[in-house]
Amino acid sequence: MKIFGRVRHRPSPTWRQATDRAFSLIDDGRYEDAGALLTRAADLEPWLSESWYNLALLHKFRHDWTQARAAGLRAVALLDRPVGAPDWWNLGIAATALQDWPLARRAWQAYGLRPPREDAGTGGEESVRMPLGSAAVRLSPEGEAEVVWGRRLDPARIEVLSIPLPSSGRRWGEVALHDGVPHGERATDRGTVYPVFDEIELWAPSPVPTWLVLLEAATQADRDALERLAAEAGYAAEDWSSSVRLLCRTCSESRMPTDDGSAATRDPHDHGEPGHPGHLSHLSRAGDEPGWTPERECGVAAPAGLVRGLLDSWVADSPDSRDWRDLEEVC
Repeated sequence: MKIFGRVRHRPSPTWRQATDRAFSLIDDGRYEDAGALLTRAADLEPWLSESWYNLALLHKFRHDWTQARAAGLRAVALLDRPVGAPDWWNLGIAATALQDWPLARRAWQAYGLRPPREDAGTGGEESVRMPLGSAAVRLSPEGEAEVVWGRRLDPARIEVLSIPLPSSGRRWGEVALHDGVPHGERATDRGTVYPVFDEIELWAPSPVPTWLVLLEAATQADRDALERLAAEAGYAAEDWSSSVRLLCRTCSESRMPTDDGSAATRDPHDHGEPGHPGHLSHLSRAGDEPGWTPERECGVAAPAGLVRGLLDSWVADSPDSRDWRDLEEVC
């Protein structure tokens, strides 16, 4: 055997047994017991990158980012291939969680991505920014999950652009740390497919509160005008009456249409098992909505000093077809 992967080293049966048992325990949520077995496996085969990759993965599940970074660094030091190994991706997530930007940049580059070059005057301390387009993220995937839309800031972070429902305790504008492998997709009628990533944890909270307001909007165009007015002010409004639907877990984690304008799309898909009520999912609306109802339940993300003026301005533009009432801060 040669060290550092020049000749592939086959792990011992004891290593395999300990590792297999550890991942069975991880599936049961028994992280402490799994950690003891994976530590033993690393002691048995310290020259295997898999030993340290598995430990880094466990620490990621536990959100112990310092330990995940340490184990990840040992894993990549023992790799027998230079580019594209998942060890680098997990190390990039740990570095991002810790805001270790030089290491995050190195990890994404080693995986095969091309982050923008850092400014020489910053010493590599500025966050890695890699605009990767739109995607969806499943907030609180182990709890009352809610799939929202967002803008990817880099391979491990997404900024939330939907307004989460108040039951989630989450806000528009927050940044979520997410896992690397998509867990579901959302497809448009034009053939564009967007990945759905599972959130790992909240990376940065949002200072912008969420408001619930009842609107009287005579037409869809009236509703759209409020959403546009809020966006122009740098904030957001979302018509929860038509933007949120309930999906069973199977539907949520598969490829689902973002919206096709039909009533069937908005019917609940809650055919999950008892005790597993499914996932909330925000739509990306397109086209006219049939059966328009003027009274709308709307979420608004805006500062307290702005929200009433925003709504009043919306009404003033067309007082005969617009009104609002019952404004309440809900998150």
